[in-house]
Amino acid sequence: MTVIFPTTGRRETLTDPFGRTIRYLRVSVTDRCDFRCHYCMSEDMTFLPKRDVLSLEELERLCSTFVRLGTRKIRLTGGEPLVRKGITTLIETLGRHLASGDLEELTLTTNGSQLAHRARDLAALGIRRINVSLDTLVPEKFRSITRWGEIGPVLEGIDAALEAGLKIKINTVAVRGFNDDEFDDLIRFAHGRGMDMTLIETMPLGEVGGQRADQYLPLTAVRADLETRFRLVDVDDTTGGPARYVRIAETGGRLGFITPLTHNFCESCNRVRLTCTGTLYMCLGQDASVDLRSVLRTRPDDDAALEAAIRGAVAAKPKGHDFVIDRSQGDTVLHRHMNTTGG
Repeated sequence: MTVIFPTTGRRETLTDPFGRTIRYLRVSVTDRCDFRCHYCMSEDMTFLPKRDVLSLEELERLCSTFVRLGTRKIRLTGGEPLVRKGITTLIETLGRHLASGDLEELTLTTNGSQLAHRARDLAALGIRRINVSLDTLVPEKFRSITRWGEIGPVLEGIDAALEAGLKIKINTVAVRGFNDDEFDDLIRFAHGRGMDMTLIETMPLGEVGGQRADQYLPLTAVRADLETRFRLVDVDDTTGGPARYVRIAETGGRLGFITPLTHNFCESCNRVRLTCTGTLYMCLGQDASVDLRSVLRTRPDDDAALEAAIRGAVAAKPKGHDFVIDRSQGDTVLHRHMNTTGG
């Protein structure tokens, strides 16, 4: 049985020491995934035991507390969120915040592998927009970067999601020597189907085998190359996250750039990240964190204690991250993998 924790009707805000209001919560509902993408995980991952992972009820209570404290957007991530058992139940219970107007958007990021049979349910539960991770359109390369994934089900899932009325943004991690010759094709694929696309610089999270410097491709160079073939017009559009957008005159579609290394977006950061174990990270690129699971489990009926823990965490949010990828100096790598904090 799913327990729904009522809100109090209060509308508050969370503000960090640098005056940034926290309105965006990214929630990793599981560390598990059916792919093993090279830039995200090692091949032989050890996943968390069930007892360490928050229950659906605990996830719901935490999310509802954040909504009560002013969160306006929640993104469910993983791992792969759609492999979490009962995920639609969580989405359904959180949907009441959409109905009340307390939450502006409930969305998710997925690798697309489960979309073909999940898309209609997601749309029916109030999801209006999703991000789909897709780094290549070439089947052999897709199998290589995911270590064993097949692109066919992902493309079928994208078609199913569009048919269900979901808006889609394609997320592509720019990987040197892997997909740097495919950006034109990926842009035309996305824009030809009415989808946005965002390019993302690889980030030094977790040991994945090999040097990050071998993978890293600065998006300043990618943009300069694209401008030799396309006319890119800067626009002020925002989807609530860190992407800076351009509109491509030749396709009419939007292209975003997420550049944590070449041009970080820390000055406008409005988000925090909750892991499936209840650890709250105030910054993707820093290790400082607060354990909210212990508050949930030792004081299960104490909303004031939970709110106080969240406020204390946000009060310690750092000014920015310290990501470095430099062959001469060595990578500054955080030991947690991307699937721990959510993509």
